Amino acid sequence: MSALICGSFAYDTIMLFKDRFKNHILPDKVHILNVAFHVPEMRREFGGCAGNIAYNLKLLGGDAVPMGTVGSDFGPYAEWLDYIGINRRHVTELSETYTAQAFITTDMDDNQITAFHPGAMDGSHFNSVADTSGVTLGMVSPDGRQGMLDHAEQFVEAGIPFVFDPGQGLPLFGGEELKDFIEKATWVCVNDYESQLLQERTGMSPHEISEQVEALIVTRGGKGSYFYTEKERIDIPAARAGELIDPTGCGDAYRGGLLYGLMNNLGWETTGRIAALMGAIKIEHHGTQNHSFDADEFRLRYRESFGSDLM
Repeated sequence: MSALICGSFAYDTIMLFKDRFKNHILPDKVHILNVAFHVPEMRREFGGCAGNIAYNLKLLGGDAVPMGTVGSDFGPYAEWLDYIGINRRHVTELSETYTAQAFITTDMDDNQITAFHPGAMDGSHFNSVADTSGVTLGMVSPDGRQGMLDHAEQFVEAGIPFVFDPGQGLPLFGGEELKDFIEKATWVCVNDYESQLLQERTGMSPHEISEQVEALIVTRGGKGSYFYTEKERIDIPAARAGELIDPTGCGDAYRGGLLYGLMNNLGWETTGRIAALMGAIKIEHHGTQNHSFDADEFRLRYRESFGSDLM
């Protein structure tokens, strides 16, 4: 089974602000906001939702096929994908653009301020699901607006079940468009903030959304996650994490675990716990594609977190 992950590739420039944003942003002056944060630590990492999710699914042994558009500066990232064995046959280079760039500043409370240049990502609609073969599962993750619309429709036309994961792309769409995504999707995955925004824009409650899909998954950081199905809400606990190093990419790690569970029909309880553990492992490392483990290590940590064996 192969999962086609439609989404962005990006270079992430990650900076650490060794203080708290709230100590430097005056609530009564936000209309004239003019602040600078001193960031003595900075790293450049490979990122983007398609790249991150594919990396995490690959770690679990799943066949990850990312689809995205990149710029003329993609060379180092391409070499990395080749090195870790992720297929680039549906990664399209648009030579007159830059690969998408995210500039992320994280404070000591793990709050983040991000500036994002979409670059080649805005040409994502040049790729088509119809050009793929052997795909059994799909995901529409944050990407160019037209690409997200097109790929959802193309998954339906191809008869491929898919996860709608709007993420940071959710504000690009109005209520009716989001309702259409939900109607087309087999599963919907959002974090708790995005869940609230999705409800506001569509006028639908989590239970109403879950009546149209097999499950609505809402991630809640350190509080775990919810799986809403038509009949019930399943509460998934957070996995035990060691030192909390960097939250960037934890949601993508979770989604890699989600895809793995769906591809292997593992059931909601097991799928949710695998996804939660992926997020916990990720948060212990800087960047979005620097963590790794073998099957025995993962099974041991699963047992330590949840008190049962991973079957």
